[in-house]
Amino acid sequence: SLTVRRVTSRLLRRQNMEVLTAKDGVEALTLLDERMPDVVLLDVEMPRRDGYELTRHIRRSERLKDLPIIMITSRTGAKHRDYATQLGVNRYLGKPYQESQLLEEIGALVGKR
Repeated sequence: SLTVRRVTSRLLRRQNMEVLTAKDGVEALTLLDERMPDVVLLDVEMPRRDGYELTRHIRRSERLKDLPIIMITSRTGAKHRDYATQLGVNRYLGKPYQESQLLEEIGALVGKR
């Protein structure tokens, strides 16, 4: 959602991170063709290509396959979490998320690269 994108972007920029945003999965793919980010944050529920589809695409791509993915979603049930993990999502956070937790997860994933 626009609100979550804005709030999360502000949080990350306050931490001196460069942030690129996409309004849907198709726009995200275009950005990923142009740039190689350190980490991707995505939601399950996105228009034109949901988070599961985007994760599948990233994991099948030779160039992107090792890109860390953090899924932030309101779908907090075990079946959604398990499915995302099977697809290759590195971290799974429920909404609303704790800002400190998100920053810790990003730090842990980016620090490994």
